[in-house]
Amino acid sequence: QVQLVESGGGLVQAGGSLRLSCAASGRTFSIYTVNWLRQAPGKEREFVAAISRSGGSTYYGDSVKGRFTISRVNAQNMVYLQMNSLKPEDTAVYYCAATLKSGWTGNNGYEYWGQGTQVTVSS
Repeated sequence: QVQLVESGGGLVQAGGSLRLSCAASGRTFSIYTVNWLRQAPGKEREFVAAISRSGGSTYYGDSVKGRFTISRVNAQNMVYLQMNSLKPEDTAVYYCAATLKSGWTGNNGYEYWGQGTQVTVSS
């Protein structure tokens, strides 16, 4: 069993930065791929970034490549999403999610989800 809790969201001006954190419980955290996804009002959920079990491989959605960076510290059961050069279209609720599926970048099919954290980017 894994519980995920996101934090770090907030209101930021366009061009600014935020770092989201995903804190996980459970001794087996390191066996899970952990992803960040987001959902804006009236829009479908969107894959943002994924990181492999060891942290050695990362994947990004096209809309965030070059601006966002995902990382993890297994010893601390933490996953981070550094978001730079934020745009108003990045406004959404951001979720971290965990799966045993290696290299998964889908919008669904995760074993565990966090409750989400709101990110609002003003123009």
